[in-house]
Amino acid sequence: QVQLVESGGGLVQAGGSLRLSCAASGSIASINAMGWYRQVPGKERVLVARITTDGSTDYAYSVKGRFTISRENAKNTVYLQMNSLTPEDTAVYYCNANIRRLNYRNYGEPYWGQGTQVTVSS
Repeated sequence: QVQLVESGGGLVQAGGSLRLSCAASGSIASINAMGWYRQVPGKERVLVARITTDGSTDYAYSVKGRFTISRENAKNTVYLQMNSLTPEDTAVYYCNANIRRLNYRNYGEPYWGQGTQVTVSS
């Protein structure tokens, strides 16, 4: 089994910062791309940022220059540093990782965390 556990969400005022963390654990052989998505009620879950094994990153246009994604491969952990937050960033943030399990299929599969609420007040 594999688990992704997120932490770091909460309530912050506009202009403030938060740092999200997501740690993967379990029977992990390797982790490929990791990323953060967000979802607001009534809308689809959308990509916020993604990072590959070698550190290449992609960001949604709306967060470029404000959010930074990083990872610590030795800890199977991905982070999202969020600065200059606005009320439009309010959402449930989900961690995603493409993980190949030990003694299982020889390719990775997507796993999701349980989500962490980020609320930005004006």
